[in-house]
Amino acid sequence: MRILIIGSGGREHCLAWKVAQSKLATKIYCAPGNAGTAKIAENVNISEADIDKLFNFALANKIDLTIVGPEGPLVRGIVDKFIDAGLKIFGPTKELAMLEGSKTFAKELMEKYNVPTAAFKVFTDSKAARDYVKICKLPIVIKADGLAAGKGVIICNTVNEAMGALDLIMEERIFGKAGDKIVIEECLTGEEVSLLAITDGKNILPLVASQDHKRARDGDAGPNTGGMGAYAPVPFVNEGMVTRIVNKVFWPLLDGLRKEGRPYRGLLYAGLMIKDKEPYVLEFNVRFGDPETQAILPKLKSDLVVIMLKSLQENGLTGEKLEWDERFCLCVVAASGGYPGNYEKNKTISGLDKVEGTRDVYLFHAGTKIAPKEEIEETLEETYVRNLKGDTFQKVVTSGGRVLNIVSLGMTIEDAQAKAYNAIKNVNFEGMFYRHDIGSKAVKIS
Repeated sequence: MRILIIGSGGREHCLAWKVAQSKLATKIYCAPGNAGTAKIAENVNISEADIDKLFNFALANKIDLTIVGPEGPLVRGIVDKFIDAGLKIFGPTKELAMLEGSKTFAKELMEKYNVPTAAFKVFTDSKAARDYVKICKLPIVIKADGLAAGKGVIICNTVNEAMGALDLIMEERIFGKAGDKIVIEECLTGEEVSLLAITDGKNILPLVASQDHKRARDGDAGPNTGGMGAYAPVPFVNEGMVTRIVNKVFWPLLDGLRKEGRPYRGLLYAGLMIKDKEPYVLEFNVRFGDPETQAILPKLKSDLVVIMLKSLQENGLTGEKLEWDERFCLCVVAASGGYPGNYEKNKTISGLDKVEGTRDVYLFHAGTKIAPKEEIEETLEETYVRNLKGDTFQKVVTSGGRVLNIVSLGMTIEDAQAKAYNAIKNVNFEGMFYRHDIGSKAVKIS
């Protein structure tokens, strides 16, 4: 099969790595990909936002399956366009992608189908939102309705903080049109968990639970990011808790949608708060998480491509089960200085060769690219990796905020931590930083 993966982050490199293990995959393309995907797939210079060019590429190259990494193309309707032309693509339709594209849409569906979530109100008028804040029980959470790269959620402990958040979103427009509408909801406390599931609209295959680390700095300090690391499984999310989440969160929503004649197919991600052993939905995402994917897929023994193809068929997942490596998996993100704010690019990355090939350690690229040929000076061999043919050197440089994912497998969470943090010491680029406490919550729990 000829398979196209859309996106350029660590999630997409991990997906390409997993797809390459499939018995069905004969050729893999990544659009646009990164320096890591270039080693296992053919990178295609098409932006993930250019749906028409992606569509034309899929037609011209007879792509048998397209896998969409980021949420943007899904919300803009790439699945509908591909399906209408008879092309197989993994992901929900534009209408149902609004589960992530609009927090209001998601909250109203949760309310409709009795999915447990925080109490909420929706506002389009700044004054009305301010009046409501004054009578709210604090703390509260203020969310931009639309897509905001995982950064559109502000927790407010005081009225002044809430007013400031409203100024940022509705007046200063820091999230653009995503802030045309806002959701104000009660602030739930407990332990945050991510549970992803693959579904054909009727059958549900939950993946292992994972825990993301959103804040930029150790001890959950600093600003929110797209995610600074993750680990799986989560010790307190046992088989019974997964069943509870499936029955209380996934089933009501998916069954309700199916009965309305709009079955959800693809990957559904539930961001959850576990409070008093009960799950509450913080948000739904409609694609693989990043960096959760990097902490989950290395544990998956089943053929991911086979499962994806079956999910595209009505009742295709009937009787299917996933097989897992029992070890812990941990992902640490190496980021550019200044992230999630302004950061510099084109910083030379060294030490990649010292990590690649290490047993039970994987290196998934995110914001990286191969420097133009004219910039290469082979006198600094430690900053280069050989290309697939092994006959030239390629310099790898930074091109994004989250640059690399160092991932490890270990019999215990402590073992996985030790392997990942020992490996990351070998990698370096100017301004690089990372959290030193990924997985520490699991250590305390276990």
